[in-house]
Amino acid sequence: MIERDDGLDDQRAALLAVALDHVPWDGWSDTVLDKAVRETGVQPSLEKLLFPKGAMDLVHFYSSVLDRQMLEELEATALEPMKIRARIMHAVRTRLELAGKHREAARRAAIVLALPQNLSLGAAVLYETVDAMWHGIGDTSTDFNFYTKRATLAGVYAATLLFWLGDDSGEYQETWGFLSRRIEDVMRFEKVKARARAFFKAAPSPAATLGSWRYPNR
Repeated sequence: MIERDDGLDDQRAALLAVALDHVPWDGWSDTVLDKAVRETGVQPSLEKLLFPKGAMDLVHFYSSVLDRQMLEELEATALEPMKIRARIMHAVRTRLELAGKHREAARRAAIVLALPQNLSLGAAVLYETVDAMWHGIGDTSTDFNFYTKRATLAGVYAATLLFWLGDDSGEYQETWGFLSRRIEDVMRFEKVKARARAFFKAAPSPAATLGSWRYPNR
């Protein structure tokens, strides 16, 4: 999640609030950013300071705001009694429900971040979101699992986001079912992986076995 200490996020938030009204028609574009500057009365000279990379910085800030809102929601939720599966589902669902307040903006963001020239930004935004999710549900791992957990959740979240963008079911019930199945698949895979790890740990070392092998006497 991006962090700034320049004291200008209130102005960024004001521009974003106005831009969200224009994004459904004009996309995440510099045109939208210019309109937001005019309508909020922000000094045009500040535009480059607030968003040096233009509309792409605006998209990044939009995602960061949703991440922060999600963390606030998670902090206000009693997560301790929940199993890890339920916590993950709650985090993903919370993030999507927040994005649902401006669903077309979320759709447009997914499209623009998938463009070849924006793939690195798209990857960064996705990582920041899943990293916030893990922190938000109380994960404190620092070993190799830190990366594998985020990579796994990135796949689940990205797939669920795309499904949600095309879901017209009431209250997105099909999306929550899809999310449940994806997480169940991951949990099943993790169980198989754990069994395989235990098996190979207990099995004799191939090198030791081969080292003790001798040609039969002739």
